[in-house]
Amino acid sequence: MFDILVYLYETYYRPDACPDSQALAKKLSAVGFDDEEIIEAIDWLDILAQTTHCIPLQPCSSGFRIFAPQEFACLGVAAIGFIHFLESAGLIDSQQREIIIERALATDESPVALDKIKIIVLMMMWSQGKEPDLLMFEELRLADEIIQPNLLH
Repeated sequence: MFDILVYLYETYYRPDACPDSQALAKKLSAVGFDDEEIIEAIDWLDILAQTTHCIPLQPCSSGFRIFAPQEFACLGVAAIGFIHFLESAGLIDSQQREIIIERALATDESPVALDKIKIIVLMMMWSQGKEPDLLMFEELRLADEIIQPNLLH
């Protein structure tokens, strides 16, 4: 699923440039992605879009987020630390943090690897039509590392 998310991020510069679900599924299948992964990715993106559009326009919380034991187990220390870093640096707000956490919990991994959390952050920003600023982009730089690992020889 994460390979599909990276592909979409690199292929479509914003979510409204993406075709509808049926056309997207056909395009992804034609590119060579597995049908099961396509369905999972499209469902994941649909829920992300619903979550993004349902954000109430209210001031963001400046309180400290306490993670439930299930969240802590699913996210892991690295992911929680990274999310905290993004929020404390002012790169995401509390509502975006909650979207990232919710979408991470919706994956089938436990704990969610840090590189996958970075993809979730990118997709959350992408779904909101926002470009990551330079600091965030440096932290999120991952396409070559995830899709094509650098080889020493």
